[in-house]
Amino acid sequence: MRFMNVAPLIAGTLLAGLAFAEPAVFEGKKAPADVAPTADAESHFWRDVPGIVVANDYAGKPVPNNRMEARSRWTSGNLYILFICAFNELTLKPNPTTNEETNKLWEWDVAEAFLGSDSNDIARYKEFEVSPQGEWVDLDIDRSPQKRGAGIAWNSGFEVKARIDRTKKVWYGEMKIPFEALGVRSPGSSTRLRAGIFRCAGREPDRKLMSWQTTGARSFHVPERFGVLALKD
Repeated sequence: MRFMNVAPLIAGTLLAGLAFAEPAVFEGKKAPADVAPTADAESHFWRDVPGIVVANDYAGKPVPNNRMEARSRWTSGNLYILFICAFNELTLKPNPTTNEETNKLWEWDVAEAFLGSDSNDIARYKEFEVSPQGEWVDLDIDRSPQKRGAGIAWNSGFEVKARIDRTKKVWYGEMKIPFEALGVRSPGSSTRLRAGIFRCAGREPDRKLMSWQTTGARSFHVPERFGVLALKD
């Protein structure tokens, strides 16, 4: 018997319904001063900062044993994001390089933040990734037909730190992103960034593509479904 592929119809219906929902909010807590990234969730800088939980895949299906928490802080110069990632196994790139960016890092275990500062041009945003081994990549993305993004040639100047606690089966990744790289000149408690928070984990055919917000497609590059990172005092 021939079956109709209804997946695109379901995805389209899902996106249409979600388009009218208020975007979820991820709050960033103001920090008194800049610090070097430590990837230490129990540090004074991070210990009492509330965060968001990512426990589902791009379609909203729960992903057991791979819960991720994300926290954020900010200063006048930088945005900080800490990822706390439980794991049952790690898929790591052999011979990691941390002194320069790693292209196609998303093919391995990573935590990702997609950030855009222009609510009138949602096709433009920046992509930041960190791996459990401290590898990183940053990209300038343009999903419009104009293709104005510089891609991997773009350099944000962001810093990362990562560490793996194999006893607890948790890895930690921290990003320190200059606001200048995001096009934000004077961040304050009224600043709101469009934000997608994601994680890739595991190997095919059981590759896990986890998303803070349901995207409705097997892709993270659905800017219509980003939430909001709101800076708070």
